[in-house]
Amino acid sequence: MFEARLAQAGKAVEGRLRELLAAERAGGIEAGRLGEAMRYATLSGGKRLRPFLVIESAALFGLAPADALNAAAAVECIHCYSLVHDDLPAMDDDDFRRGRATVHKAFDEATAILAGDGLLTLAFEILARPETHPDPGVRLELVAHLARAAGWEGMAGGQQLDLEAERSKQDAAGVARIQALKTGALISFAAEAGAILAGAAAEDRRRIRTFAEKLGLAFQIADDILDAVGDAATVGKATGKDAAAGKATFISLLGISLAREKLAQLEAEAIAALAPLGARAGVLKEAARFVARRRS
Repeated sequence: MFEARLAQAGKAVEGRLRELLAAERAGGIEAGRLGEAMRYATLSGGKRLRPFLVIESAALFGLAPADALNAAAAVECIHCYSLVHDDLPAMDDDDFRRGRATVHKAFDEATAILAGDGLLTLAFEILARPETHPDPGVRLELVAHLARAAGWEGMAGGQQLDLEAERSKQDAAGVARIQALKTGALISFAAEAGAILAGAAAEDRRRIRTFAEKLGLAFQIADDILDAVGDAATVGKATGKDAAAGKATFISLLGISLAREKLAQLEAEAIAALAPLGARAGVLKEAARFVARRRS
């Protein structure tokens, strides 16, 4: 059931992204090479986990998937922009992503930077559209929350700390902070965005945030484990890079065995956070299991 729901959401989001990134927009503007690079970065598959969280969180509180699709697409634009910039030589310097050449290799570095910029700004354009939600107050809240999650107090700040961590010793608290910002902030926004769209009560939004915070940290630990022991062909990108770069991760601090124990603990805590929501939160509980046990 879970994988079918994930695939269904991914297909719907992919369709919406194709519309948003059409070669010629409704206004008659064609972005040419830049548009091609943005489509290359965004329409290359992937699990679409973050937009799935938007859709399923909204559904949990009674909102139809179609009504969450714009916000889900906006989140995926942010995620794909972050991957494009992450892969640049000045950052992680990766040649492959999802089993094919990264954007700066398929195009060039300047185009990759602009493609990331284009996707970043497109996300906020999407959230500001009336069709995203009829209430401008809700749209403004989504914009403000996403700006915080993606900016210097969230994902961008976490990336900076991650780069600095290659040159400084980190303890478990420091690693957790980096990962909560770099990976967790956008995952947390994705889950809460659905609740915002659906007008969920404050207490329910708090539960969703707690769930998403645990999920985000679990996602990063799972990613670190895959980097340490995964096969590049299966993972879809180079592995072993964290250790080579001297990055502080839960693997470097705890070792594989204890990191896996921490991952299992976070999976349990994420599921427990949803307990008051009962059986209707079953799909999100399955998402926690999926994240903790993924192989790619």
